Amino acid sequence: MKTTVLLTALAAALAGCATHESANVYDKHEAGREQVVRFATVDSVRKVTIQGSQSGLGGAAGGVVGGVAGSGVGRGKESAVATVLGGVAGGVVGNAIEEKVTSKDALEITVRLDSGELRAIVQEADEAFHPGQRVRLLTSGGVTRVTP
Repeated sequence: MKTTVLLTALAAALAGCATHESANVYDKHEAGREQVVRFATVDSVRKVTIQGSQSGLGGAAGGVVGGVAGSGVGRGKESAVATVLGGVAGGVVGNAIEEKVTSKDALEITVRLDSGELRAIVQEADEAFHPGQRVRLLTSGGVTRVTP
């Protein structure tokens, strides 16, 4: 029961850590900001992965779950050793889970600006792009998005 509650809390916390690298999602601070608009043609598209985060929350929660699970093994010194080992193993597993849960499928979109320059932008794979497609590049505050 304790393990289920802790895992549920971990999943909820990790969902809150997610960031958006999507062309369709704007942070509240980006709303109302002027963006520079450039036009380009898609040169190539490659599937990539945006690496997940390791905030420490996954490791901490995993360590607690592992420690609780380990504490039920044996008595006395055996229980203490099992608690420590369970905590360490849980922490490692928790970090790996956090990174996996927060990683995202993405696209590396290489575009040729009308000026002839090539640029590559990585963003979440929530739009389909293909070579030869005309697109807009929206840039504000150092962040560029590719939109159809």
